[in-house]
Amino acid sequence: MKQDYSGRKIAVIASLGTSLVNFRLELLKRMVANGHEVLALAPEFEPETIETLAAYGIQTKRFAMDRAGLNPVRDLQTIHELRSIFKAFKPDVIVPYTAKPIVYANLAARMAGVPRRFGLFTGLGYAFLNEQPRGKQWLVRQIAIYLYRLSSKGMIRAFTYNPKETEDLRDFRLVPPSTPVQEVPGSGVDVALYKDTVPSVAPIKFLMIARLLKSKGVRVFVAAAARLKAKGLEFEANLLGPMDPNPDGITQEQLDGWIREGTINYLGATKDVKPYLADCSVMVLPSMYREGIPRSILEAMSSGRAVITSDMPGCAHSITDQEDGFIVPTGDDAALADAMEKFISAPDLAIQMGASGRAHAERTFDVHKVNRILLTEMGLEDPDNPPTLLG
Repeated sequence: MKQDYSGRKIAVIASLGTSLVNFRLELLKRMVANGHEVLALAPEFEPETIETLAAYGIQTKRFAMDRAGLNPVRDLQTIHELRSIFKAFKPDVIVPYTAKPIVYANLAARMAGVPRRFGLFTGLGYAFLNEQPRGKQWLVRQIAIYLYRLSSKGMIRAFTYNPKETEDLRDFRLVPPSTPVQEVPGSGVDVALYKDTVPSVAPIKFLMIARLLKSKGVRVFVAAAARLKAKGLEFEANLLGPMDPNPDGITQEQLDGWIREGTINYLGATKDVKPYLADCSVMVLPSMYREGIPRSILEAMSSGRAVITSDMPGCAHSITDQEDGFIVPTGDDAALADAMEKFISAPDLAIQMGASGRAHAERTFDVHKVNRILLTEMGLEDPDNPPTLLG
């Protein structure tokens, strides 16, 4: 008798409503195309997010959750509210992603009797950023380990984005030994949405896309650009991304100083990176903390742009060193400057490596291939009969 893969009720739980459209829309659409009823949950939704999801038959519902911090009372309220939502919706499957939704939704789903529970580990959160945490971060890690272990009991399968995340899940026993852990190439990118163009290389234009945080490597990028400016080399160093008020953020005073000195150009923030990628020669992301698989790198590769990134987990797993670009030691502005200078000295390298990156993105990171892996492994799609995808 042929297995029926359709007709499930699925709850997808996010920590940020906009991420459901920015990173998971094709996954949600594919669930619907497979004949499932989908409820998307997040602590907040912008009207356009609700409208976009509704156009594809995807329901939305808010729940209360603190995205940062540990408040036991609020966290218990979150679990209770999710349990009530699950009791009412009666999902057959839950698919949470990011740290807090994985913990709270799995705890609530167990209490509500949801039979099939998964976790998309897009990163383990603040507690696991440092290899040797101290003080408050050490305490937060111990709490996180306990909550991961408690919530993952009975989890059908865990998905990770890179080998380091898989290693940590096993080393810290964050999921039971009996729970399979499968690596997937990030959330994927819709390669077809990005034009594969030949970059302009006269002059070479470097572009960093990130929130303006020290841990994203903004200061490393600026220091590398300053080294090359001191040599009198001709190039552009452009920075694109929003200011961030948290303590790790770059201050307006610092940014103004770099602009005044002529070290970088600040392009502001945008919701559409495509024209900025089309205008650049090489994308730079010298991140200083662990990433899952950085979306900005996938977008750059899809646009036919070479990439320079750090050797941090996630970043280093996104590109093939010496083929799609260069991987440099974390926090080493001299090494970053050397890599940037290679493109200034040999501009055709940006064209060759950009073409390699585009092929890599098509081969490995295409969102439809990633989502097919996820849904077939969850038992939500017939591996021999993929659906006709929604437009």
